[in-house]
Amino acid sequence: MPMEGRDIEALIRTSFPQAKITITDLAGDGNHWSAEVIDASFKGMNRVQQQRAVYAALKGKMDGAHGELHALALTTKAPD
Repeated sequence: MPMEGRDIEALIRTSFPQAKITITDLAGDGNHWSAEVIDASFKGMNRVQQQRAVYAALKGKMDGAHGELHALALTTKAPD
């Protein structure tokens, strides 16, 4: 069963409560999402570290062929 955008945001928000989070359904099918996460905690981290932190917040929802979240294009950065 596909995940809802609000559920993806809620998972990310638990780890990044002050973040600016934008979730977009890329294909309109509930399976292909993009997320932009802007959070001060990313300052000093490289992009790989930032993205690993966000994927960890998803608590395994993207794991394996049976993960609830099929595809997520992820953009992360610290605020300017």
